[in-house]
Amino acid sequence: MSYKQKVVDLLKSIETNESKPVSYINPNQYTQHNLAVADGLSGFGAVLAALPANSAEVNTVRAFQDGNYVFTHTEYNFFGPKIGFDIFRFEDDLIVEHWDNLQETPKTTNPSGRTMIDGALEITDHNKSEANKTLVTNFVTDILLNGEMSKLQSYFNGDHYIQHNPSIADGLSGLGAALEALTKQGIQMKYEKVHHVLGEGNFVLVVSEGSFAEQHTSFYDLFRVENGKIAEHWDTIEAIPTKDTWKNNNGKF
Repeated sequence: MSYKQKVVDLLKSIETNESKPVSYINPNQYTQHNLAVADGLSGFGAVLAALPANSAEVNTVRAFQDGNYVFTHTEYNFFGPKIGFDIFRFEDDLIVEHWDNLQETPKTTNPSGRTMIDGALEITDHNKSEANKTLVTNFVTDILLNGEMSKLQSYFNGDHYIQHNPSIADGLSGLGAALEALTKQGIQMKYEKVHHVLGEGNFVLVVSEGSFAEQHTSFYDLFRVENGKIAEHWDTIEAIPTKDTWKNNNGKF
């Protein structure tokens, strides 16, 4: 069974209570980075036990693999409706580490009528995985970390940019309008450090740390690349809780 299928089945088991996928987790080593979940297999089990019966729904829309890592894009109803990215690391065919980033599902579509989960699905350009990871890393470094806005247009094909952030319209024009609106409200969004860059073909996921409205924040950004330009974007933004509330000591990243 592929790593991707193991992960998809494990996530689905949250809904179905199927026991077999739990065996894909190493029972002796499972490092958890969801700060609301205790470490190890017992922590995963405790969360499942706390779920009201028949309340969970899990629909994994996208799954990708980069070496020993699988990352997914999933629609959840799990203590309420959420959109999430999950990352799993494998060793010796078993899952040994997990990261995620969850955001409450908005009740309406974004200004361009898009949801946080719809859009392109097909993985193409497998031979360009590394080049696309480099492109997206450079974009995040230049624009989001260093604020070199003069380079912005070089990463896009004109104003052709499909946006799934719930508050932003399509195109660079939509991005500019959203940033201007945040500035007027006195809200700052800062990217300070990139922790992971994972990709398969035309899709690249970047995991970053920073702040939003002066709150310590985790940013997960998924980009689709087309002909050497960024063509589509999905994301989740999650506030990082204070350390006194953590159920494990592994950190968000």
